[in-house]
Amino acid sequence: MADVIVTLEIMPDSPEIDLKKLEHAALKEIKAFAGIDNHKTEVVPVAFGLKAVKIMFVMAEDKGSTEDLEDAISKIDGVTSVEVKDVRRTIG
Repeated sequence: MADVIVTLEIMPDSPEIDLKKLEHAALKEIKAFAGIDNHKTEVVPVAFGLKAVKIMFVMAEDKGSTEDLEDAISKIDGVTSVEVKDVRRTIG
């Protein structure tokens, strides 16, 4: 099976949320789910001072759906929503 690159967008409750703490907690869940620590993180402006955390990571395609991961991240304190923005199959 191939690997896939998943891009998640995590929305915080408010602009006052510590995005580094949120990112750290989300990466812990991703590592537990995907079993690897290969990722890229980006903070993107949304509106009115609110910023989202975008995390791209690689996982094995045979893991299937990311629904369990999304549920785990959505339970992190300060997270409003988690959305899969993109899933791409790797080549090679």
